[in-house]
Amino acid sequence: MTRPTWDNYFIEIAKLVSSRATCLRRKVGAIIVKDKRILSTGYNGAPTGLAHCSEVGCLREKLHISSGERHELCRGVHAEQNAIIQAARFGVSIDNATLYLTDSPCIICSREIINAGIKVVVYGQGYPDTMARKFLKEAKIKVLKYKAPPQSSK
Repeated sequence: MTRPTWDNYFIEIAKLVSSRATCLRRKVGAIIVKDKRILSTGYNGAPTGLAHCSEVGCLREKLHISSGERHELCRGVHAEQNAIIQAARFGVSIDNATLYLTDSPCIICSREIINAGIKVVVYGQGYPDTMARKFLKEAKIKVLKYKAPPQSSK
C-alpha cells in the first residue's frame, strides 16, 4: 500500500471541497492546515443565505468579463476568503498555517492571506493575476505549485 504525501492528501481534499462550489466559471476549493491538521475549509459561492450564481446566473459572464478582472462584479465569495472567514467565525487561529488551493489566489485573496498570517500557499492550477504573485513574494509567503506524484505502473 502506498500512502499519499501530505501535499497530495490535502490537495485532494481541496478538490473535494471545490465540488460544493456554485460558481459557473470556476470551482475552487481551499483548506487551511496547521501541524498536519485541517483547521478550516472553503469553496467559492454566494454569501450565506443569498442566491447562488447557479440559480441567478453570472453577471461577469453576461458582461464578457475576462477571468481575473472586475472581481467586484462577482456575487461569490472566494474559496480562500471563505476558509479564512470560517476560521475567524469559529475562533480558530490560522497564524503560520498552510493554505491548500485548487487554484492560485487572486490579489484580493492574497492580501487577506498575508494579513491572516498564513505562511505557505500550495496550489494546483494557475490563475491570471501577476499582482497577487508579486504581493505574496514581497510578503515572503512561500508559494508552491503542487506537482502530482508519478503514477505507478502495475
